[in-house]
Amino acid sequence: MLRDVISANYKGGYKIEVTFEDGASGIVDFSKYLREGGVFEKFNDMEFFKNFRIHEELGVLTWGDEVDIAPETLYAEATNSPLPDWMDSQRDSPANMSLQPTS
Repeated sequence: MLRDVISANYKGGYKIEVTFEDGASGIVDFSKYLREGGVFEKFNDMEFFKNFRIHEELGVLTWGDEVDIAPETLYAEATNSPLPDWMDSQRDSPANMSLQPTS
């Protein structure tokens, strides 16, 4: 089930508090994306990182027209819940992976 992001507030550093359409909310620490490289290298520019918005049609956080994070990934991190089963095969993709540490 997709849960759209309905609000997001910058909390300092690489942390953003996100709220979803079902009322769940939590803080996501995006600093882990810095080591992923690729489009996430843009997060090294803190002004770029702080300039996020919610793409209202898609219900995702976006930075410019280039970077977005899957709402399922954000939901899992913010609520400390598992990713949906259908994402397991895509777990290695930086945009879809859980930000939670692996053991």
